[in-house]
Amino acid sequence: MDDYLAAPGWEPFEQPLFRDPSVRDLSRVGVVDVGSNSVRLVVFDGAARSPAYFFNEKIMCGLGAGLAETGRLNPEGRVRAFEAMRRFQAIAENLGLDGLTAVATAAVRDAEDGQEFVEQVAQETGIRIWVINGEEEARLSAQGVLLGWPGSYGLICDIGGASMELAEISKGKVGKRITSALGPLKLRDVKGGRKGRKVVINDTIDKLYSHMGPQSDRLFLVGGSWRAFARVDMERRGYPLHVLHEYRMTRRDVRETAKFLAKHDLTELRQTCGISEARMSLVPYAADVLKALIKRFKPHDIAVSSYGIREGMLYEQMPQKLRDRDPLIEACRFSEKKDARLPGFGKQLRHFVGPLFKSASDDTKRLVHAACLLHDVSWRAHPDYRAEVCFDNATRANLGGLKHSERVFLGVALLHRYRNNREGTRFENLYDLLSTKEIQSAEVLGKAMRLGAMLWADPSSAPAVLEWKPKKRHLTLRLTSEGRALFSEVAAARFKSLVDTLDATSEVLDEKSKKNK
Repeated sequence: MDDYLAAPGWEPFEQPLFRDPSVRDLSRVGVVDVGSNSVRLVVFDGAARSPAYFFNEKIMCGLGAGLAETGRLNPEGRVRAFEAMRRFQAIAENLGLDGLTAVATAAVRDAEDGQEFVEQVAQETGIRIWVINGEEEARLSAQGVLLGWPGSYGLICDIGGASMELAEISKGKVGKRITSALGPLKLRDVKGGRKGRKVVINDTIDKLYSHMGPQSDRLFLVGGSWRAFARVDMERRGYPLHVLHEYRMTRRDVRETAKFLAKHDLTELRQTCGISEARMSLVPYAADVLKALIKRFKPHDIAVSSYGIREGMLYEQMPQKLRDRDPLIEACRFSEKKDARLPGFGKQLRHFVGPLFKSASDDTKRLVHAACLLHDVSWRAHPDYRAEVCFDNATRANLGGLKHSERVFLGVALLHRYRNNREGTRFENLYDLLSTKEIQSAEVLGKAMRLGAMLWADPSSAPAVLEWKPKKRHLTLRLTSEGRALFSEVAAARFKSLVDTLDATSEVLDEKSKKNK
């Protein structure tokens, strides 16, 4: 058995953990994040290891605006935040949730009237807000990153309106962590203009570095201001896939985008990038922090995480056996069970196409596994658009543990599950995220799934086997009597298309005729 199959939770015959009663209580969880800049409710639903966002609403309140000067929550922001909490409680009741888990961060914990606000919310809505300290905020944000990147290593940087937290992760565990006052709302109030801010930023980052030590692995960026900065980076680069989660930048990208921000009109740029006015006003301050951060810590690369404190609150409730699961495979299993016509067929299809990927890397085999589980979940779409729907789902759906190139690989494979060619689609600009070899591999996978889907009427049977000899470039299809009955003219054409893509010779063998060219 190869390394991929030996990895815990990835073996295709293993029972998906979302069926385990011990995790069923996580099938719908509501969490509220009362931040310095926004208040957000997220209701998670589905496969608990990689949940769908059943409900996701953010209200920009600016609780921390002016906090440095007054020591109190922004009066208008406080009213907006309270109304948001009242609305969220009504939504939770309508959805039948047992309750909401709510946490408040820097603004509420630092404000003189923070506790008063917490008590008002509890008295009038019944929601208990847990005011957490900076280190706890850092820990929860790091756990949110681990939800999407199990076993990851690097430095988590979570920027809010009034604070910025750092935490290190290694082998799935959270290590050292620290908080600071480097939030854009606070930096905006620093005296001395940009020069004054630069002094504060550099001095603070020096202190953070002294505490955290060298952190030259990956830098994970968590928080709305970082996501807005990344969206501007996409605009500057002309990047084709506008999915922020797992978006990668280099240190040079950060420097170039900071310059790009400085010389462009923010109003025009925010309209082009689809960023709110309130958020865009904070991005230049966040950019100054990020430039100083990467200059001091020198990360190997930079990844944007849409997962943060809210996902960390869900991760907190997971048993360890669920945390250890691969979020992509668990989510694909759940999707197959919920939406496929023949739930369980994905594992048979994976074994059918497996010989074509025997020498592939573990990362590729993982994508093969995911594609086979997803191959039929979009069957309800109109046949003329099914291939495009599959591509859209793969590239834009909430699937954890996927790089952008891997999303496109899945998209191309699932597109070829339903059509022979990929030219003429609206996705052609995304193909550049893959190498020629990766595109060819995805096409082979898609066409093999397209063939295999025609040869099964019962997910418990195995009417066909592929044998691939890569050195001789020869493909054999072996059919049982049941498989021969299913091997129609259309199936033969699909087999030929697969053979042509492999640039191979071929033969079809069955129990009756032994050999049929």
